[in-house]
Amino acid sequence: MLNLSKIRQQFPALKETDAQGQPYAFFDGPGGTQVPHQVITAMNRYLTEANANHGGHFITSQRNDQLIETTRQAMADFLNASAAKEIVFGQNMTSLTFNLSRAMSRLFQPGDEIIVTNLDHDANISPWLALEEQGIIIKWVDFDVTDCRLDLTQLTDSLSEKTKLVAVGYASNAVGTINPIAKIVELVRQKSSAWVWVDAVHYAPHGPIDVQALGCDFLVCSAYKFFGPHIGVLWGRYDLLEQIPAYKVRPADDNPPGKFETGTQNHEGIAGTNATIAYLAELGRTYGQSFAPDPTCYPARRGELKQAMQTIMHHERELFTTLLNGLQTIPEVTIYGLTNSAEFAERCPTLAFTHAKFSPTEIAAYLGERGIFVWNGHYYAITVINRLGLAESGGAVRVGLAHYNTPDEIERLILAVREMAERGS
Repeated sequence: MLNLSKIRQQFPALKETDAQGQPYAFFDGPGGTQVPHQVITAMNRYLTEANANHGGHFITSQRNDQLIETTRQAMADFLNASAAKEIVFGQNMTSLTFNLSRAMSRLFQPGDEIIVTNLDHDANISPWLALEEQGIIIKWVDFDVTDCRLDLTQLTDSLSEKTKLVAVGYASNAVGTINPIAKIVELVRQKSSAWVWVDAVHYAPHGPIDVQALGCDFLVCSAYKFFGPHIGVLWGRYDLLEQIPAYKVRPADDNPPGKFETGTQNHEGIAGTNATIAYLAELGRTYGQSFAPDPTCYPARRGELKQAMQTIMHHERELFTTLLNGLQTIPEVTIYGLTNSAEFAERCPTLAFTHAKFSPTEIAAYLGERGIFVWNGHYYAITVINRLGLAESGGAVRVGLAHYNTPDEIERLILAVREMAERGS
């Protein structure tokens, strides 16, 4: 069990209070989580001791380059990648996906097909839609609006020998659905030679990732969604990273991962990401004894990271159950996605809801005035909100839990929504 008092002490932002001394409740994690002090310290230290560009014959540049390689290994451990050279850093997941989609298109032909889903964040849709101008055919896979599960039968029927890539999210940033990635990869392999591109941005802070076990070809995530700074991370099978022609300036590295890292990277962000992985590994060592993985599969830090994410998942599921049960007691509240506790392994602790009498903007503003931070609107999950019929009414309110949230914060949120509902318009 997590010691929330000790964990929260490591996050400086959680000590912030309003004018009345009430601490803020951060339920905005799906848009970006708070960071532990180790991350802040690491970024400050980088800017003091290693603030230089790549490839210089002097100490600060050498420290910089060593840090980058150290962080590649840290992210390889986090994702259980085969090698650090499979890790590419970038501005964010969206930029990396646009970069690679354009690079991949050089290997595609008019009439080739790409599959996207209505359950995804637009960052895993629009970069592929942009290839229509080159004659690429886009196929769409829908989801069941009653429970927000992806339609795997439609996915299977959409596959053909012309399918070159399937873009799918690990978890929905709007309604929390966790897609069965390993099963999807298996379905793809049975009917095509297509690559599988996984957007794991929303899943990464909530559960363990093993790219080798999943069997996918590419996976992208963003450190600022799992307690780090604003950088994006791409994992790709090395043979494919070698094969894909990169857009780059002429003197740049011809080999991956460097050939995909255009311009000077966010080096201080990379330093912070390395500290983020160290924080999670420490959490696994301290609290993850109940979730010890097979050491032959996940040795040393890799095992600690899997323990950490399993521990986080267990804690968040208990919080989510309290949140869901509380909101369900409020009249005229509608909750989207899976609500059966027996199926919570198939969803993240992210909850979207609406109220019949108030717009999502009104609810978010009411909560914000009380120091409770939630998101409203479509959160770039445009097709999800459209399919749920919520676009014209302002989308939904999104409550995203993280491992630093507490039962008391959950009760504050439920009480505030209930008070608003009882007061009326």
